[in-house]
Amino acid sequence: MLYPLLKSGHLLFVMAWVAAVFYLPRLLINFAESPGQPDVQARLLLMARRLYLFGHVMFGLSLLLGVGLIHFAGFGGWLHAKLLLVAILFAYFILCYKRLQAAQQGKALPSPRTLRILNEVPVFLLFAVIFLVIAKPF
Repeated sequence: MLYPLLKSGHLLFVMAWVAAVFYLPRLLINFAESPGQPDVQARLLLMARRLYLFGHVMFGLSLLLGVGLIHFAGFGGWLHAKLLLVAILFAYFILCYKRLQAAQQGKALPSPRTLRILNEVPVFLLFAVIFLVIAKPF
């Protein structure tokens, strides 16, 4: 009974974290598209800070429950690949927030078009993670 509870909790927290991973870059795009609007930019930065904190909490909880799942399921080669991709997604999440902080300090951002392209990166990484979890190819 413990395994299904751990897995359910892990999936819930992963989904919440991924929502933050998908939305934080969108805030970055909105920030880049609002020059000369300090009130809008201040609101976006506040939203980003709150979302970033939420994302970290969700990531931590999913990681904690994921460690419990490893106890039951063990390590496979697919899990190593999954963890590498998750680490890349986590680094992407942190870099998006760092980019927002830099923009707040007046540093230049890439164009909104470039940011939109970069916004698609986590979709492909998440697809690979899901494939690894379902197929367990190695």
